[in-house]
Amino acid sequence: MDNRSEIRAFLTSRRAKITPEQAGLPAYGGNRRVAGLRREEVALLAGVSIDYYIRLERGNLSGVSESVLDALVGALQLDEAEREHLFDLARTAGTTSRSRRRPTQQRVRPAVQRILDAMTGAPAFVRNGRLDVLAANTLGRALYSPMYEDPRRPVNMARFMFLGPRSHDFWIEWDRAAHDTVAILRTQAGRDPYDKDLTDLIGELSTRSEHFRTLWAAHNVRLHRTGVKHLHHPVVGDLDLSYEVLELPADTGLTMLTYSAEAGTRSKEGLDLLASWAATLEQSAPIHAPESP
Repeated sequence: MDNRSEIRAFLTSRRAKITPEQAGLPAYGGNRRVAGLRREEVALLAGVSIDYYIRLERGNLSGVSESVLDALVGALQLDEAEREHLFDLARTAGTTSRSRRRPTQQRVRPAVQRILDAMTGAPAFVRNGRLDVLAANTLGRALYSPMYEDPRRPVNMARFMFLGPRSHDFWIEWDRAAHDTVAILRTQAGRDPYDKDLTDLIGELSTRSEHFRTLWAAHNVRLHRTGVKHLHHPVVGDLDLSYEVLELPADTGLTMLTYSAEAGTRSKEGLDLLASWAATLEQSAPIHAPESP
């Protein structure tokens, strides 16, 4: 992924989303050739010259000050995820494709795995920014058992989302989940554009999924922290599960996701049934247990 192209596409796409009325500017009649803001209007709102803004939108963020970046955030009305993405693009602007690398394999420490295993009533797993699932507890593997049908390890949530034959049945709100998945990958690409494993994954999904290609071209980003997932499990049926994403400060790039259901709900009954099903299977054979990368 070329940093200058990413910057150009991101700024252009954000500019197109803001109308003059939203920015507090006059629309100058109905003869506008663009639906969103013009470059000169962004420059005016950001307090920079039109020539300087054109330079930025052409992909040259190298050496740009934090105050200028924050001025762009205000002019383009970026949200928190978009602001972080812009700053990530600026941070990596001085690097080149020669920086491309295959990162050191990420491993889940035994202490973290013990914490996962101790969470017997809640599905939980550890993943990296590429959405590789590196470790899970028994209930987590049971919840995502359709994903573990893929023999490749580590299993990858984005690959399952767009290439798994059962993903459309698994996610009740598949379109929303697909948008979120691509936005999370786009966010990670801004943080680490020369991660070869990430580049390979994006290339694979772009080649094999038209839906992924379309969503990827939108340049949307998202911070994944908390929310509710609506899933249809092949054994226990529909589940509405709250999730929390917990950073692991000692393990850069890794996060732990935990799921829960409100007491007394059908989803809680479903989780309890899922735990019983998983325990029964574990007595005979592990449920597609993940392997260390």
